[in-house]
Amino acid sequence: MSVAPSVHEQAALRLGGLDQRYTTVRRALVATLADAGRPLSIPEILSANEALPQSSAYRTVTVLIEAGVVRRVTGVDDHGRFELAEDLAGHHHHLACAACGKVEDVVPSARLERAMDEAARAIADEQGYVVIGHQFDLVGTCPSCQQTSGASTMPTTDRPGRGYGQP
Repeated sequence: MSVAPSVHEQAALRLGGLDQRYTTVRRALVATLADAGRPLSIPEILSANEALPQSSAYRTVTVLIEAGVVRRVTGVDDHGRFELAEDLAGHHHHLACAACGKVEDVVPSARLERAMDEAARAIADEQGYVVIGHQFDLVGTCPSCQQTSGASTMPTTDRPGRGYGQP
């Protein structure tokens, strides 16, 4: 998969707005994230593109976040994962595996997206907020981890009402 030229053009413009250059390393990191099709941790980024120097990976991601090119995705573990900003990658949601920590992108149907927008507005109205967008992450167990452990149910915490999927 190749990265659309407009993604690189936008990255260069956004970095230029911060008086930063769109270097070869930054370009390679953007291409790696675009080609992955899912959020990646720094070790996953480095594995996917061995030409990227480990010594500057965290610094490069930080600059790209500041420029609005990359965003951090919250997972179910302590590892930060990164993907292209939504306006560059397109609107989507995430499935996160509670066992291995893998996070995958999911593009919802138009029908589901309308229902989610309506639910978000209803919740916001009750709290006096104005909705400007939403993020929706589902947590479960990926097919690979289900096969490995034989588990197909989502983990819960030991505190009532605090597990995933519980009210």
